[in-house]
Formats: sequence, C-alpha cells, structure tokens
Amino acid sequence: MNLADIILPLAVEGVFTYLLPDDSPFVPDAGQRVVVPLGKQKEVVGVIQHIRRSAEGEDTSNYRPVLRFPETFAMVTPEQLALWQWLAQYYMCTIGEAMRTALPNTMRADRTSRPRKQVETDFSIQPAHPLNEQQQRAEREIYAAWEQHPTVLLYGVTSSGKTEVYIHLAQHQIARGKTMLYLVPEIALTTQLTERLRRVFGDRLGVYHSRLTDRERLDIYKNVLAGDKYDIVIGVRSALFLPFKALGMIIVDEEHDTSYKQQDPAPRYHARTVAQKLAALHGAKVLLGTATPAVETYYNALNGKYGLVEMKQRFAGLALPAIHLLDLHKAYKQKKMEGHFSYPLVVRIREQLEAGKQVLLFQNRRGYNSYVECRECGFIPKCVNCDVSLTEHKPVAAGLTSRLVCHYCGYSIPAPAVCPQCGKGIPADHGFGTEKIEEEARQLFPEARIARMDTDTMHTKDAHEQMIRRFAEHRIDILVGTQMITKGLHFRDVSLVAVLKADAMLHQPDFRAYERAYQMLEQVSGRAGRSGTEGHVILQTSDIENPVFAHLKKHDYETMYAEQTEERKMFRYPPFHRIIGLTLRHRELSRLEAASRTLHERLTLVFGTRCSGIIVPGISRVQNQYIRQLMLKIEANASYAKAKQLLAQELLYVKTLPPCKGILITPDVDPM
Repeated sequence: MNLADIILPLAVEGVFTYLLPDDSPFVPDAGQRVVVPLGKQKEVVGVIQHIRRSAEGEDTSNYRPVLRFPETFAMVTPEQLALWQWLAQYYMCTIGEAMRTALPNTMRADRTSRPRKQVETDFSIQPAHPLNEQQQRAEREIYAAWEQHPTVLLYGVTSSGKTEVYIHLAQHQIARGKTMLYLVPEIALTTQLTERLRRVFGDRLGVYHSRLTDRERLDIYKNVLAGDKYDIVIGVRSALFLPFKALGMIIVDEEHDTSYKQQDPAPRYHARTVAQKLAALHGAKVLLGTATPAVETYYNALNGKYGLVEMKQRFAGLALPAIHLLDLHKAYKQKKMEGHFSYPLVVRIREQLEAGKQVLLFQNRRGYNSYVECRECGFIPKCVNCDVSLTEHKPVAAGLTSRLVCHYCGYSIPAPAVCPQCGKGIPADHGFGTEKIEEEARQLFPEARIARMDTDTMHTKDAHEQMIRRFAEHRIDILVGTQMITKGLHFRDVSLVAVLKADAMLHQPDFRAYERAYQMLEQVSGRAGRSGTEGHVILQTSDIENPVFAHLKKHDYETMYAEQTEERKMFRYPPFHRIIGLTLRHRELSRLEAASRTLHERLTLVFGTRCSGIIVPGISRVQNQYIRQLMLKIEANASYAKAKQLLAQELLYVKTLPPCKGILITPDVDPM
C-alpha cells in the first residue's frame, strides 16, 4: 500500500501520513497538491513531501485516505521542498509554516484555476546601454570573484551604474539558458526598474510582489513553473519561493535594507540568507548590491567569505552630493524657523523651485503629530490595547475631524478638543510626521505642486507606480515621504534632498541604530544630483556633533564600519556573535513574568553568560499582550546548529512546566 507524507500549512511539527488511492489514473509524485481530511469535518490542501510503500507488518488502519488531487502534476519543485525543509530547520519553525509563507493563497485552497488569456504587449526592445570603463571592470571582477565565491558583494556608490551591470550579467545568463531573480526591498522600486528592464527584455520579464491580486500571483507562479515564459523575475522577498527551473543568478539589490527581513509570521527569514541557500540548491550565483553594505556583509567580504567588487565613482563622473548640516538648537534659539523648516532650508528650496528643479523632503515618521499632550495636566492619550501614545492624523476631507491612531493595532479615536482627563487643557502637539511636513510645505511654497508618499497614501494597487510616474514626469515639484523615497529611485531633476530631523534615527535602543541611520541618510542623499546638476543635501539636526554626520559629510562608510565593528566586538554583537531572540507574550503580566524567569533560569543553565537577562522592551504591550524578551549571543565560530538544537529542546521542556503553559514563546533567528 502506498503512503504519502504530506506537508500541511499548520504550525505543527512534522508531516502527516495519508493513504494514496490505488485506482488513481496517474502516478502521484512529490510536490503534488492534495486535499486531505483533517479532524472530523475539515478538509485542507497539502503538498506531498515523500511517497513510500508501507512497511511489512505496518498498521495502516489509522491512516486516512487522500480525498482528491487538484492537479495531475507537481506544482512544487524538489528545490522548493528542500528549501522549505531548510527554512524550518534554520529559522526554528515548522515546515507547515514555511509552506504557508511560500505558496500563493490560491494554492492553499481546494480549487484549480483556469489559465487566463495572456495579453500580448508590444514592447519596443532596445539594446542595453554599453558599459563604461568602471562598469566593464566591475563586470570582469564579478566573474572572477564568482570563480572563488558563490556570493559576491558589489559595493558601489549611489548612481555608479550598478543596474546596468546587472542587465549585462542577466544577458549573459540568458545566453546560457538560465533565468535570473532580481530582488528589491520595496514595491516602489519595482516601478522604475520594471520600465527600465522591459526596454531590454520585453515581456520575458515577470514581476512578483504583494500588491498583485491572488490570481495574478498564481499566474506568475505557473509561468515560472512552466519554465519557458520569463528570463528574469523581479520582485520583493516573497519571489524567492517561486518554482524556478534553471536559476543561474540571484541579485539582491540594496542588500542592507531591513525590508528583506520578515518579522511576522514565521518563518522570520532574511531574504539575503535565503537567497544564498536557494542559489546553492540550483548551483547558481548570488550578487549583493548596495552603496551602504550591512556591517555583517562587508565583514564577510573583507574576511574572504564573499567576493568583493567596488565601484567608487558615480556614472559619467558626476560628483557625490554635497551634505550640509543645520543646527536646529541654534535655529530655534535664534528664531530662524518656519515651523519645522529652518530659514536656510526655505531659501534653498525656493532657489531650486525657481530653477525648475525638484525637491525631496524626508521624514521617517508618518502622521501629523507624534503625540498630543495636555498643557494643564500633562495627560497623553494612549492606545487601550498597546503601551504607545496615539499619533495624530489630520482628516483627508474637509468637514472631518482629526483622529488619534495607534500604528500597532489600528485603534483610533477622534482627536479631543479639550483634555479628556482634566477637561480644561488644550492638547498641544509634539513631534511631527509627513502629514505636518506636507501641510507646512504647502503654506511656505503655495506655488509648488506637492505630494506625499507614505503608507497612508499608498492604498491602491497602482499607487506607487502612479506617484513615481507623476514625479518623474515633473508633475510634482516637492515630494514628501518616509523611507519609501530613500532607496534606489532615479529622478533626473532632483537637485535638493532635505531631512527634517536627521538625528531621530540615532537614539533608538538598538545596537544597529548608527548603522541604519548612516545607511538611510546616505541612501536618501543619493537621490540628489544624479543627472549632471550638482546635488545638495540638507540635514537638520539637534545633535550636530554626532560622528555619524561627520562620516556622512565625507561619504565615509569605511570609517563608520570600523567604529561600529570595534564597538560590536566589545559587546558581543554581529558579526562576531550570532543572535537568537526570544519573545514571550501573554495577556496576564504576572504569568508572563513568572514564565520569563523560568525560561531565563533554564537557558542560563545551558548557555551560561550567552543568555541575556530578561528584557522589558520599550513597547511592552501590543494588542493587549504583554511582552518580555531574552537574547542568546552565540560565538561566530561556535556551532549555530547545535545552539538551536539545544534551544529547541529547552523550549519543548519549559512549555510543559506550569509557569510556561499557555505562554507564547517565539524564537527569532538573526533578528533585525
């Protein structure tokens, strides 16, 4: 009798065994979707991992039969099955959770889809631009580095022409009969890149991201599975899970970006790490591209784990943008501020607008005010579900009132006219977000066409594309935005970039705070002066002596890297140690604290000083669940697999202890 070990999309360890029908008109295979019974009445779609004959004398009476097959062929490749297994092991989750993340929603439902009629688009194919001397050298060095290392870092300053190098590498892969996966961190980046790549590759380019409908994602999945539709697939991190057949190269562009890390749900994977595993399964190469490498990536390149290729000059000899610091303390003291704009910034923006140029205004916080506070009693409205203050958002239409919104759970209330606690104080605003910057910009520059790009304005499927196209076509003069506008975008007429509060990112309780601040500010600076006009960047800051700004003025990543690695070595952080984070959650604080103490005691017995003390995070309650954390720091030269095995054993054991029953304990391997 034939049995099938089947992966079900459940957070349950292991696979489930079912009976295969003897009268099937086709031979079932691993990777095939099946519909099976689960419980008394439920049916669920799973994927066959393995087919075997029942052992002699094996009791099969408890095995239930497979109900039906949505298709007569495998929809999941052997490489995908191997990747799911690796994800479960490396990121300490179940293979069912890996499956749930990897497959489009429609593939986890019991229905087959009819192929949609393909719309033929007429593309005017153009040859790729010839490479200049620096790009040709980089291309040669990449091939040479790949001879020694499956992963190579292309460290090139902003606007050095990395994308054109990628295109030429892709053409070489296609000539060999291979396909390429091109990863970008943000949906917004796919818009400009898609247009650029389509001019060279036409309809042989596939695009895959979360803004697509379920039907569109399934169509692309099937086209990749067929193996004859696309030469290149461009997408965000989820594109890693497509069923590639002849993968030759993976590009991870802006490899430093935190968007490559999935936070929830499990598996909490990092696309850079998964890309390297996927490439190994296919015998493919990986190219990591960025102007501001992650500290761990640059460390691996300098120490021989990765190859390293550098492009230190901007394309066509353009100069890197000049960076100017403006002291906010001095400007406020001298009363030289218009709202959150210093006088010199206002003057510089007007100059650029009069010259027909465009301006980017960056503030890494959405909303209108960060919070409001009563002037009389100091009351600050907070979320009823989370330990955070509510952010003020102005109404989208006239006649509506402002609202106070929680950015963690979505709870909102109308903004009060008087203090709800004392009944007489008038709430005063504190902090500011992109909404307020947009409002102030409209008052200061009434003649300018101004738009805002953040998660509050990018609601519809095509919102990113429309906004970027409007700005590229010069129908917007000033674009206000969050980190969406900082990376990878190319606009010819942006001559000025301004960061309204540049030190806001420096004072986070995170060992990566300085690194991330440098990366984000250098990336947003790189949007200026990309097409011949000298670019200028104005950073308004209350911490003008911070060393990060000195490094930014010189575009000196290497010194920032040296300082950060010295500090991390001292305090046992990556790249010298690897981290596994543990988050405990429960609605009752007393039970959570008891469980935290129990887990800490157990882990200290096993890992000693590698286990941190119990951490109370800055936001210690979200969606009515209290939060505590622990951290394991494992030496880079120790066995990471062994550490995770020991940790898994301890987690299984502590969950049986009375203080830990009902406590949600979530491991996060290589947290960001």
